[in-house]
Amino acid sequence: MYPRAAEFAERARERHGVDLDVLEYEAGTETAAAAADAVGCETGAIASTIVVSLSGGDRGPPNNLVAAITSGANRLDLDAVADHFGADAAAMGDPDQIRETVGWSIGGVPPLCHDAVLPTVFDPTLTEYDTVYGAAGTPSAVFPMEPATLADLADAAVVDLAE
Repeated sequence: MYPRAAEFAERARERHGVDLDVLEYEAGTETAAAAADAVGCETGAIASTIVVSLSGGDRGPPNNLVAAITSGANRLDLDAVADHFGADAAAMGDPDQIRETVGWSIGGVPPLCHDAVLPTVFDPTLTEYDTVYGAAGTPSAVFPMEPATLADLADAAVVDLAE
């Protein structure tokens, strides 16, 4: 197993007491479509973790970053994210800040086991599936999980933030 994927699996075991079945694919899983093709599932069953940077407002987290776990079939509404968190605006997070704060790089950011605690929201579309697949720390690894369990482990609020 790729070292970063193994590190993610170990963090999940240590922090949440779960043993994950990490699946790795040579073709890569960097995008929701690629992940769905590799796994053999609908794009909607891919639980993409998007790190968003907030600005303005009075309720934002200290590092201004939040996570949105979205269905691969949906497009994230950044204005709705800003509204939900009481910020004036939201933008896609800076890749360097994400790597430094969250501990994972874009394309492989898992929905849990970050270096910093991020307020997290969860797309209700994911609850339509028995199993969803989240990134496992690299652009070529995913793990399956029941959506309710994933939302619970990520300490995520279920909020409709899709365009």
